[in-house]
Amino acid sequence: MYKVAVLTLFPDMFPGILNHSITGRAKSNGLWDLKVYDIRQFAKDTHKTADDVVYGGGAGMLMKPDLVADTIKLAKQDMPEAKVVYLTPTGTPLNQEKAIEFANFEGGVILLCGHYEGIDQRVIDLYVDYEVSIGDYVLTGGEVAVFPLVDSILRNVPGVLGNSATLHEESFDNDLLEYPHYTRPAVFEGLEVPKVLRSGHHGKIAEWRLERAIEKTKKVRPDLYQKYLEKQNKEK
Repeated sequence: MYKVAVLTLFPDMFPGILNHSITGRAKSNGLWDLKVYDIRQFAKDTHKTADDVVYGGGAGMLMKPDLVADTIKLAKQDMPEAKVVYLTPTGTPLNQEKAIEFANFEGGVILLCGHYEGIDQRVIDLYVDYEVSIGDYVLTGGEVAVFPLVDSILRNVPGVLGNSATLHEESFDNDLLEYPHYTRPAVFEGLEVPKVLRSGHHGKIAEWRLERAIEKTKKVRPDLYQKYLEKQNKEK
């Protein structure tokens, strides 16, 4: 069973969409487990204050280091081998390679959700194994980023998708975006499904799909297309 822990100021946000569709079924089937820890539980004042002013001045507040550290320690009691991942816009960009890496962590992941201006650097230095960003933009909190991160991880956990072959035909495999897909009817609003896909000739279908994947990648993600070309040249 793959284990996920979320450390947050807003525990009521979870499991949210992770309780539905493929991830929801996988959870019901015991393929993964979610534990949510409320960072405010360690606050000592009546108002459960979780933030404080920033040294050096400036706008915004910072999460209290003792509250965050105590929550990490609590989660580590349940998941001692888990990697601590801090969700932050200043982290390493999330990609398919990183999702697969995380899916292979036998101890699972402890996801730390930042808020306000983030967390004290000393907590990062002492307790965080990875800093991850889901994109070059700023969110109101790390909680929102948890959902795509966990979904991308779970898709690579054995049994979650059901058909392991699906994993090898997705976007970003071999640095290419996925080829176009079609279903019935054969003609929809005047547009026809490519004849090759109805030919039953698996070799020609595979060739068509590769050509379309290259074509789409070159148009939409020239950066990935360049990586694909470089890899192809190295293999020659």
